[in-house]
Amino acid sequence: MNFSRRQFLAAAGATATLTLLPRFALAATAASDTRLMVLLLRGGLDGLHALQPYADPAYARLRGALAQAHSPGAAQGEAYKLDGSFALHPALAFSADLYARKQLLPVVAIAPPYRQRSHFDAQDCLENGTDQPGGSGSGWLNRCVSSLSGAEGLAVANVMPLILRGGGDVSTWSPPLPQAIDPILLQRLQPLYAADATLAAAFARVAAGDLEEMGEGMSGNNAHGKNQRGGRLPQMTAAAARFMSAADGPRIAFVEDSGWDTHGNQVGLLGRKLAELDAALKSFHDGAQTIWPRTVVAIVSEFGRTVEANGTGGTDHGSGGLAFLAGGAVRGGRIAGDWPGLSAGDLHEGRDLRTTTDMRAMFKGVLRTHLGVSESAMESSIFPGSRDVRPLENLTA
Repeated sequence: MNFSRRQFLAAAGATATLTLLPRFALAATAASDTRLMVLLLRGGLDGLHALQPYADPAYARLRGALAQAHSPGAAQGEAYKLDGSFALHPALAFSADLYARKQLLPVVAIAPPYRQRSHFDAQDCLENGTDQPGGSGSGWLNRCVSSLSGAEGLAVANVMPLILRGGGDVSTWSPPLPQAIDPILLQRLQPLYAADATLAAAFARVAAGDLEEMGEGMSGNNAHGKNQRGGRLPQMTAAAARFMSAADGPRIAFVEDSGWDTHGNQVGLLGRKLAELDAALKSFHDGAQTIWPRTVVAIVSEFGRTVEANGTGGTDHGSGGLAFLAGGAVRGGRIAGDWPGLSAGDLHEGRDLRTTTDMRAMFKGVLRTHLGVSESAMESSIFPGSRDVRPLENLTA
């Protein structure tokens, strides 16, 4: 029997998945058998693109073409109206279904306590759990693992991320898959290759998403932005689902994805990235059926982006962002957080959505009611110096 390169890679990946799985201790009793997965979108997700505040009087005027591309009522790719104020991007079809099932909870105008615009510092702050970059050499999710008796954690990543570094019992697992090509890199290389008569056509095919043999799988989006071939991120979340669903699986997991820094051509880039994110959420859901009713998935990014588009059809580093909580244990079907509005007087420094919720408050709410972490443990070790940051209420069942 002859194997294509892609079939061989898939078979090799399946074999490696079976033989290279980390071993975990027997899970705790049913009373403490809840699960948490954190999915970090590195680069700064434009929350106003993923969850559109279409009813805000200033939204269409400030966003221009970004608002027109997928607004409710658009001729093609109509967004999913969630209520009288917000709509999900049309690529987020499965997410919209979860919202209808009350298993998806968007949290608006949220960000770590860091208020500047450096990716590295913002991610450091988000992962170390303090109010400043460099505030801790360990990660808050590792300290959470340490606070739960008998719990173990898993990072689906090439190297241990800061968020899971520390003395807790954690492991890493890297999927045996080809590394995807960052769409931002493709975008920045395009002008160089366009001037080369020999390579321009080949590069154009790659940039259009013709990467099936390389395992990319981010092309094949239809007019509504729905992903038809999957991608690397859905395979990573599927792996997390397999690990966490096992009888001896970890209670805590972390997955990361890059490519969310959309300084140009945002409509096309985020159409593909959001479709991949939606497929990843469905992939985790489908692979975690036995634990889904007692699971929370927290989807976060280090900050939001500017309200107005820049001159290249993208957005720049901003402040207030967007998070999603998903899972059978989530009290969804509504919008959480405090929407500050987009009028000139409401914007942070006249350009960004103002942050009204410290991301630690969301994490605290999940840890307290879903994982049973004490408030004293959160204030003393997991999120030190956060006594004034009160946990968000009613996030989970």
